[in-house]
Amino acid sequence: MSKRDYYEVLGLNRDAGDDEIKKAYRKLAMKHHPDRNPDSKDSEEKFKEAKEAYEVLSDPQKKAAYDRYGHAGVDPSMGAGAGAQGFDGFADAFGDIFGDIFGGGRAGGRSNVYRGADLRYNLEISLEEAARGAEKTIRIPTTEECDTCDGTGAKPGTQPKTCPTCNGHGQVRVQQGFFSIQQTCPKCHGAGRIIPDPCRDCGGAGRVKKQKTLEVKIPAGIDEGMRLRHAGHGEPGINGGPAGDLYVEIHIRAHSVFQREHDDLHCEMPISFSTAALGGEIEIPTLDGMARLKIPAETQSGKVFRLRGKGIKNVRSHVHGDLLCHVVVETPVKLTDRQKELLREFEEISSGNAVRHNPKAQSWMDKVREFFAS
Repeated sequence: MSKRDYYEVLGLNRDAGDDEIKKAYRKLAMKHHPDRNPDSKDSEEKFKEAKEAYEVLSDPQKKAAYDRYGHAGVDPSMGAGAGAQGFDGFADAFGDIFGDIFGGGRAGGRSNVYRGADLRYNLEISLEEAARGAEKTIRIPTTEECDTCDGTGAKPGTQPKTCPTCNGHGQVRVQQGFFSIQQTCPKCHGAGRIIPDPCRDCGGAGRVKKQKTLEVKIPAGIDEGMRLRHAGHGEPGINGGPAGDLYVEIHIRAHSVFQREHDDLHCEMPISFSTAALGGEIEIPTLDGMARLKIPAETQSGKVFRLRGKGIKNVRSHVHGDLLCHVVVETPVKLTDRQKELLREFEEISSGNAVRHNPKAQSWMDKVREFFAS
């Protein structure tokens, strides 16, 4: 997925203290620092992941927002969290200023309803599945309402209390000279309530992590890096907000025979020296089975033969690509004495008329002579 749980990243329990958080981060930072692992992309990603987790969990305000709302609570792009008000926070402040001056303004605090964060899932499939289409079952983490506290976040038998700092509004007014500016309450982080005795199962968040099974339909012709969007399967929204989306990103495993280039397939086919010289017919593989290919006489190594429509069907136009067969003339190995004798005899016969039998070699030698003559 695009983001792991920050406590999981640092290997901590949710009740970990500041010293434990700092110690866990230092250990991971030392292990995965780019200077210690200059050629490891995996270590670089783990270092960034640990740094991001530490920046949130070491900040009391961000940590409280994350414990309550998950990634959406500290993601600025979602407009949630203690430090992620963006334009809305700016508008609120100036709305209060002009409201105080002209007698207007809004009553009460603004509604803290946010859309859930989008998630990404990397799905690896085979070339055959990409060509023909497939259905895959994946398991993704999700958060659901805690059954123990019915989503209140409070220990059974208790209830959340109205925040005494903001009186339940989620925002407080700060006097700056002649102006009154409205800001998110530092005590409840905009929730309007506090939980003196949090639920043990959800830690006061009101939600618990679970695994969800999802069926993913892969269309025929899908290519490397394409994404499939599943609306509403991302992280849940906050305070009744809509859930985010899940993006399934496709990655295709390397194939033992074919290399894909958009809708075309490439394969390398070795042929014998005699087949290349005299011509013949060979069998080549395709995604639909074997096909026969006619090799004309005097075929050179590297010659490419195109089989129309034997590639992959385009995911949008449904037009099939081609199969390009790259012929490689194989030099015989482990020759018997008789075979060596015949090849020497052949070489003696051919060398008498190199211009006719080896035109490329002769042309190359002429260019070499011209180079040294100049």
